[in-house]
Amino acid sequence: TFLFTSPPQCLKQRSSHPLSFFFFFLWGVRLRPQLVQLASVELLVRAQQESVSPSTMEQRLNRYEKLDFLGEGQFATVYKARDVETNEIVAVKKIKVGNREEAADGINRTALREIKLLHELHHENIIGLLDVFGHKSNVSLVFDFMDTDMEIIIKDSKIVLTPANVKSYMIQTLKGLEYLHMHWILHRDLKPNNLLLSGSGILKIGDFGLAKFFGSPNRINTNQVVTRWYRSPELLFGARQYGVGVDIWAVGCILAELLLRVPFLPGESDLDQLTRIFQVMGTPNEENWPDVKSLPDYVQYKQFPPIPLRDIFTAAGDDLLDLIYKLLALYPLNRCSCTEALKMPYFANKPAPTVGDKLPMPASYHAGVNRDAASKEDKVPTLKRKLPDSVDGGTLPKRLQF
Repeated sequence: TFLFTSPPQCLKQRSSHPLSFFFFFLWGVRLRPQLVQLASVELLVRAQQESVSPSTMEQRLNRYEKLDFLGEGQFATVYKARDVETNEIVAVKKIKVGNREEAADGINRTALREIKLLHELHHENIIGLLDVFGHKSNVSLVFDFMDTDMEIIIKDSKIVLTPANVKSYMIQTLKGLEYLHMHWILHRDLKPNNLLLSGSGILKIGDFGLAKFFGSPNRINTNQVVTRWYRSPELLFGARQYGVGVDIWAVGCILAELLLRVPFLPGESDLDQLTRIFQVMGTPNEENWPDVKSLPDYVQYKQFPPIPLRDIFTAAGDDLLDLIYKLLALYPLNRCSCTEALKMPYFANKPAPTVGDKLPMPASYHAGVNRDAASKEDKVPTLKRKLPDSVDGGTLPKRLQF
């Protein structure tokens, strides 16, 4: 595939197809990351508009019927929609192009990263990018629709999380992350609300706005990644060169949160975050973390002795505690990889992980399922406000306008 190996022959020959330059750009990002700052998704939008007829474009615009508003962020609005061609429920992220101060090339880099990475990522535990298209000044990304996320599960006091449930979440998270790391991708923003869950019990890692290729020994990265509560100590000390350990640390924090049902290390500032980490894991020194004092933002901390994790996770067995220790090692090179974690005794020992739709879901999900079932079976006529007819005699279903 063009993203991870070499460009297709047609791209090497600089095909005249309108999309060829965009795909050549995507492939080039792997070897020349600075191109992220130079190219624009508007290339894709313009190429699509040039390569399809007006009637085809109209079909694309009307393909997704809006069902519900899901949320709005700084750069995008997300809707629940139905693909009228397949009847599949999807999530549509609508991003405004052309008015972003932070990106002179016409689109914020969050969307650009998501497109360039997810276009070639295919794994059961990675959110699927189903479609990308634009109209006028908008670009829209179509994703798998997921029913809830882990943050909602953790905060729902009516849900009882069994050891088997926790094990299932961790296996799926580590498998998805293992796939990313095998393809030299750091997620860099793992947290409970970026772990999406379906009613069938599938967990998918979402939100690739901060994801990035890694592996170049000379590449300098920003340390301002990962939500603070899940940020590793090397990032808090200002490290600009780092590896999979930043994601592994976040997984450890998420596992701890699943067990405690509250955030494990909820720091109020970067300095407070480091203090909370060291109060639990102990203060690092040159013996247990070589060259820690050479990190850009290193500051001397009071020497805290480590607290035995058994005193915090009182119901956890030895195998689970061993996993937590390996995920939350202070020295990044002492943290386990995803592959190593999945081979640890915790995942082989009983209980077996919960499978499929036996994983818990919030009450709002069950209410929606019951409501949908009732609407299909209920044959009693109800009063509904009728939508006005269009000029040509058809109806006016709500459509996403891109």
